[in-house]
Amino acid sequence: MIEDSPGKFLESNLIQNLNEPCKIGDVSWITPGKSAWDWWWCNRYAPDAGFELGPNQETMKYFIDFASEMGWEYQLVDWQWYGEPFSPTDSFQWNPNPDADITTCIPGIDIPELVKYADSKNVKLLVWLEWHHADRQMEEAFPLYEKWGVAGVKIDFMASESQEMVDFYHRTVKLAARHHLVVDFHGAYKPTGFSRTYPNLVTREGVLGNEYTKWSDRITPEHTVTLAFTRNILGEMDFTPGAFVNVTPDQFRLESDAPSPMVMATRANQLAMMVVFESALQVICDSPYNYRNSPAGLDFLKIVPTTWDETRVINEQMSDYITVARRSGKEWFVGSMTDGDARELEISLDFLDPGTYKVTIWQDGEDAGENPASLVKREIEVNPGESIEAWLAPGGGHAVHLTPVE
Repeated sequence: MIEDSPGKFLESNLIQNLNEPCKIGDVSWITPGKSAWDWWWCNRYAPDAGFELGPNQETMKYFIDFASEMGWEYQLVDWQWYGEPFSPTDSFQWNPNPDADITTCIPGIDIPELVKYADSKNVKLLVWLEWHHADRQMEEAFPLYEKWGVAGVKIDFMASESQEMVDFYHRTVKLAARHHLVVDFHGAYKPTGFSRTYPNLVTREGVLGNEYTKWSDRITPEHTVTLAFTRNILGEMDFTPGAFVNVTPDQFRLESDAPSPMVMATRANQLAMMVVFESALQVICDSPYNYRNSPAGLDFLKIVPTTWDETRVINEQMSDYITVARRSGKEWFVGSMTDGDARELEISLDFLDPGTYKVTIWQDGEDAGENPASLVKREIEVNPGESIEAWLAPGGGHAVHLTPVE
């Protein structure tokens, strides 16, 4: 692709359109949306839950309840629901457990019962699989998951783009489509637009995302804003945004030394990722306890869509800052992110259709440079051709929702 500015690549559908059109006849069962996720907060105490979190029925219902409360479409039941996926002698967790059975739940987990419980809460269930186990048993497991009522699978630890692995991806997605399962690949290679042909492939990782903050200091504001210009232009990206324990780089500690996983970014930055980073399935990383304990910005996570009708890049400077506007129906969402420097950006609204718009803004508080969780919400009205002045703290962000006034 050749453009006169890097932001134009983000607006392009070229990669997807080099693939064949959709080969799934009825796609009405493929549901985009947001998901709660137990793994980020796994094996920690949540005071509002009243029990130790872990691979058990109570924990999954705790997260399902929160997904329902938020109006999110999914809960992702992550690893260990069918037992230890890796050899107990492998400290690096790469050798698959040869005795694992992805058709059988461990004592304390009952997937069919969880599906029924989730359904009563208007939530769908996704389940995690290690890829060797999926490769060995998917012909048996996928029909069973369809019978149970599972909505999709997250398949992990492939870490290869060999010819054999690409074949595995394609076989998996096609079989999943036959059994009405959406697919999320982790430990994945970068997207190639195949999700146009099989849109049940709703997202994939293939990125140094928020999960790495649990054991690494590499997920910096410079890293995340650079992703907007690199990995993000290729297609769906499961970065797992939405962390609500926000600290400065000096305050950052690894999970082993902290009471909670944390990120080197402001609260507004994590909200803006929901617009800047493309993913039909947005897996929201943090825990119900952290969201309820510090709810500023939670209303944005309720309303922001995960699929879009139009994309415009408003401001851009490679690895420094970006502003992306995306339209869903008649509504627009705008997300801005910056690196480690504070910035003032002018967000031109010349992309709007004629009329007056109600605007809700979630922005860094004045003290967000020292207290990155500081968030201010305000409302204004605007017309096309006007601009919004956005101030971003170091590692900061700015999120906007525009709705036409009838």
